Amino acid sequence: MTEVETIHRLETADIARVMEMLPHRYPMLLVDRVVGLDPGVCAIGIKNVSINEHYFQGHFPSQAVMPGVLIVEAMAQTAAVVVVAGMGPSEHGQLVYFMSIEGARFRKPVQPGDQLHLHVEKVKNRRNVWKFKGEAKVDGILVAEATFTAMIVDDESDT
Repeated sequence: MTEVETIHRLETADIARVMEMLPHRYPMLLVDRVVGLDPGVCAIGIKNVSINEHYFQGHFPSQAVMPGVLIVEAMAQTAAVVVVAGMGPSEHGQLVYFMSIEGARFRKPVQPGDQLHLHVEKVKNRRNVWKFKGEAKVDGILVAEATFTAMIVDDESDT
């Protein structure tokens, strides 16, 4: 089965659903859509990179490049959708805190006009700690990768 065939068999999430599941908002919401979602297992998120992003004003204005740390953050947000979707609607809005980032590699610059495909897959989880492998691709070419661990906690501002 091809990746495209697999994606069409999985759930999707438009920006409204992503915003129901994640507490992030502009300018820190870095996932525009999820095109393939197997709750609790894996997902493919989309980030449309626009010259209007606030960070391009100061991150090499003459040669705009998306900061690598934000690419990893976008992968982590996609992973958070995987976790929260697997937990159900009552858990939407949970906070996800990085615990570690390992093996981060940035292979090609991401520039305005690119569309990042954020592939994340659960490596393991135990209670509220989840480990994911993530890859970011542009036009099918690997531009960044990392393995990261995060802790899922209740958003106490809702209480």
